[in-house]
Amino acid sequence: MALRCGIVGLPNVGKSTLFNCISSGKAQAANFPFCTIEPNIGSTQVPDPRLEALAALVHPGRIVPASVEIVDIAGLVKGASKGEGLGNQFLANIRETDAILHVLRCFDDPNVVHVDGSVDPIRDKEIIDTELQLKDLETVESRIGKVQKQATTGGDKNARKFLDLLLRYRDTLRQGKNARFVTLNNIDEEKMARELFLLTNKPVLYVCNVEESAALNGNVHTGRIAGMLQSEGASFLIVAGKIESEIAELESYEERKMFLEELGLEESGVSRLIKAAFRLLNLETYFTAGPMEVKAWTYIKGTKAPQAAGLIHSDFEHGFIRAEVIKYNDYILYGSESACREAGKMAIEGKEYVVQDGDIMHFLFSR
Repeated sequence: MALRCGIVGLPNVGKSTLFNCISSGKAQAANFPFCTIEPNIGSTQVPDPRLEALAALVHPGRIVPASVEIVDIAGLVKGASKGEGLGNQFLANIRETDAILHVLRCFDDPNVVHVDGSVDPIRDKEIIDTELQLKDLETVESRIGKVQKQATTGGDKNARKFLDLLLRYRDTLRQGKNARFVTLNNIDEEKMARELFLLTNKPVLYVCNVEESAALNGNVHTGRIAGMLQSEGASFLIVAGKIESEIAELESYEERKMFLEELGLEESGVSRLIKAAFRLLNLETYFTAGPMEVKAWTYIKGTKAPQAAGLIHSDFEHGFIRAEVIKYNDYILYGSESACREAGKMAIEGKEYVVQDGDIMHFLFSR
């Protein structure tokens, strides 16, 4: 499932460092603006202890976790919407992603230059928000010009509905707000919104990159960000990029665990970030469990059983008959598929069943 999170931010905020920690790719990380020009793309596994628990019962030949694609995009500067810096390329690369991880510099270090000369994550956030809003406003106004005549003189009802939505987007963007603040009233509006590919309509998670001493509780900068984001209803994570780089260099799980314990952390920032990116994309997982493999299958929340089956093979969807479903907690409690069946914990579900996160599934289909 080719859904991607794009890592964005001003130059030198730690985007490429974090990308290298969370992906299999190796982006250049250097102390000068625009060291990332072409977007770097990496795929990373989603940590999920449920896989290990299932494997301990099934003893499969292999374990296959879910994964998510991360894109490290060139740093943006003020004026990007008008082509400044690598602006046009930057904005085009964001448009190709499904969600945004917005990295904010929340650490003070005189040895790492800041493109604007000082550390101010709120200012940095507003710069990027403004540039994305301006580009969206350009998109919306261009569409208004094309749709307005159809809506006012052509008697096209769909065009009138589209124009109404475009005007609401324009008003919101002109107020310096992101497009995601516009309320969509029905499925038709949701479809029209998707067709616009607005940059500020994408779900976003803010990542506060801090120094080592602030990894556990944050600092003054993250406190300011928390206050600002509360009014927006947005979420953020605190990650110490330098620490994550050191963790990434450790070879064994035990070494990483000891390192985290010394810092008072239960889980690495990268692990939390990967999980958050997965949720940001509105993804969930169901499992298949057998002697060959225990595998996590990624689907968009709300997917029904036939479409979930189609992720394994298109024949499973086209010939779908029914799904046998065991809840994860029941599988762990009873210890096997046969024990769950005997205990009446295996449900038989049809085409309208909405798959739930953690379901262990077996599909029956006709060829």
